[in-house]
Amino acid sequence: MTREDIRSGLRGGLIIAISSAPFAVLFGAVATDNGLSVAEAALMSATVYAGASQLVGIELFGHHVAPWLVILSVLAVNFRHVLYSAALARYIAHFTPVQKFLTFFLLTDPQFAESVRRAETHGGVSFRWYLAFGTAIYFPWVFFSAVGAFFGQMMGDPKVLAIDVLLPIYFLGLVLGFRRKSGFYPTVLSSAVASVVAYHTVGSPWHVSIGAAVGVAVAALLPLPTLAEPVSTAGQTEH
Repeated sequence: MTREDIRSGLRGGLIIAISSAPFAVLFGAVATDNGLSVAEAALMSATVYAGASQLVGIELFGHHVAPWLVILSVLAVNFRHVLYSAALARYIAHFTPVQKFLTFFLLTDPQFAESVRRAETHGGVSFRWYLAFGTAIYFPWVFFSAVGAFFGQMMGDPKVLAIDVLLPIYFLGLVLGFRRKSGFYPTVLSSAVASVVAYHTVGSPWHVSIGAAVGVAVAALLPLPTLAEPVSTAGQTEH
């Protein structure tokens, strides 16, 4: 099972890496547009490794926003990872402390979705599979960030090429991967409505955390699923 876990993780991770490459290129282009060098853009991807919050942080950095506001904004966007970690904890209880450190560093939206799917269908998550899956996404992300930074000046404004819409479409695909789960529609609808209302009242990026919190609250109030509930197909359909 060890080699099969590694092969399975690499295959799944490379699929994600290909689909996330445009986002990495977009970040690199935005980073250089806001004053970062190619090396600095790659270093940020390698150390922060947070996708959407990298874009939020670099945009605020380019507008010379106060550092504390940049940190709070990134925290607002990434707060969902606290929920991811809590949900994933029961599947990685057998990991060592060092393994858990690497696990949470590599934790991204697709990593979480695929880990839950694998735990439900295979009865658990091995560290070898998780590491193979995560690193297959991580290294291409850093590489394509550097590519986007290098060619950023040639690309011009990413919005002109409509590259900026790829991220919302990608997240929508992840959400739809859980559509067979019990309580999916009321949870998603309430979260979406709360996010839109918060966007027009509180503002960005806090609408992300507020929408997530409302969705979690609604999901907690819904009745527990029955044993006959079909297994989630997250991670299979969005690609």
